[in-house]
This record gives sequence, C-alpha cells and structure tokens, in this order.
Amino acid sequence: MTASSSGPAPAPAPLTGPAAPCWVNLMTRDLESAQEFYGPVMGWTFRPGKLGQEFSVARRGDVPVAGIGAVATTFRVAVAWTPYFAVGDADVAASRIRERSGTVAVGPLALGKGRGALAADREGAGFGIWERTEPATSPPAPDGHSHAWLRLRTRNAFDAAIFYGGVLDWASGQPGSCEVSYAKDEVIVTCGGRQLARISSGAVEAAPDPLVRPHWQVNFPVPDVAAAVAAAREHGGSLVEELSRPDAREATLLDPDGGLFTLTDVHNPAAAAPA
Repeated sequence: MTASSSGPAPAPAPLTGPAAPCWVNLMTRDLESAQEFYGPVMGWTFRPGKLGQEFSVARRGDVPVAGIGAVATTFRVAVAWTPYFAVGDADVAASRIRERSGTVAVGPLALGKGRGALAADREGAGFGIWERTEPATSPPAPDGHSHAWLRLRTRNAFDAAIFYGGVLDWASGQPGSCEVSYAKDEVIVTCGGRQLARISSGAVEAAPDPLVRPHWQVNFPVPDVAAAVAAAREHGGSLVEELSRPDAREATLLDPDGGLFTLTDVHNPAAAAPA
C-alpha cells in the first residue's frame, strides 16, 4: 500500500466495456417492475440479456451500463446492487475468498460469456467475481465519464483492502492489477490510473440501519440529483439519506423492491471527499 501522491486527478473508472475491472448488477425479484423504475430515473433503456428471460442489460445509448436479474428469490439473497470484479480464474478467486474467511454463496457457475460467483467478504458485504471466457464486444465507457463508481463501507478499511487485495490481486504488481493508496482516512483503489472505488472505515456489522452495516455502495452519476430523486419518488422509490457538500450532492434511495443505491453529481470519484 502506498501513500497518496499529489498531481492531476485520475479519470473515472470505466466499469463497463471490454477493459472493465468491474460490472454492477441488480439482483431483484421482478424484472419488469425494476425496468419501469430505473428507466425514467436513470434514463436507461433495456435489452434482453443472454442469460434467460429473467435478465436484461441496462444501456445508456449503445453502451451497457448495468445488469438486472430477477434472481433474488431463486438464489435466496437480498435485493441489492452488487459489484462483480473481474478475475482471471473464478475457481482460484473463490478459494481465496474462503481461505480469508469470506463466504461463497453461489457458484462459480457458467453465466453467459464467462463464469461467476456471488460472495461476501468477512464483514458481510456482498460482491461477485467474474471470469470472462469469451472476448468482449461491448463499447467501453466514454472518456471523462463513469457509469458508476463504488464505495465500500466496512469495519476497517485497511483490513478490507488486505482481504480484497488477496482475492483480486490488488497491489500485486502484476500487469493490469489495480493499485491501492491511502488518503484522508480512506483506501483508494485505482485501475490503470482511473479510480474504481473508495473504502471507508466505521461500519457496524449488526447495525439495524442498512447504511451503517458493511456494504458496497453503488454510486450512479446523474446530471441532476434533485430531478432524479423526484422521478424515483414518483415511481415508488423512497429517499433514505441526502448529503450536500460544497463539491458534491448525493442522495441514497431505495427502489420499490428494496434495492439500495446512490445518485450523485460527482462524475469523477477522485473529486469526492469522504462523507
């Protein structure tokens, strides 16, 4: 782990496209209802996924930005937005998760053009791993804009960085691996000079408030947070928390099925100060 350095802020992390280090996926109960909510809130359109009739891919223009699968009931998991991190070998990554006291709930199993697994770290934050077995054909995220970026709320940021580093080869020095640094009491994860995630301490595993429990928070940049919040409320969502700082505004909401997500006007996560 290295100390943060001064200089130009890195560009936002491309979470979609052939070179993406990560993909975000909503596990929900009803696909049609989810599309009816996220379409007007996010400005997304949807195309059927290749995993079956219970899956679709959300798109902004021609670029895939997120997956939606009506699998929460089938897999007996909570409705949630979940990041899936790219790995070279899903079986090896799953073994590393278990070796480090994490949990593998589903998989690894064949999913479309690869193999994936749904897991949780040792603090209970859910995430996925994804091994691509066929070449990607989707266009990458455009320069200067991220379709989503991540923040891990956990008990101890340094311990979490060690866990994910061991599982995902962060800070390993291998070609293409993500780097980690420490700044303003957070661990910063960058991939190819682009910021992917921030890891913050202070979560409480048994807290009744879902915002306080360890979890991966998926942040979706939008042009107008207030307008998106109004659209979410109009379509059955509810506001959980709203934060306003000199450099940013963000709102955390629940969709009608209980999925937690955050809207932000921060398009470059490197500019986001700790909450």
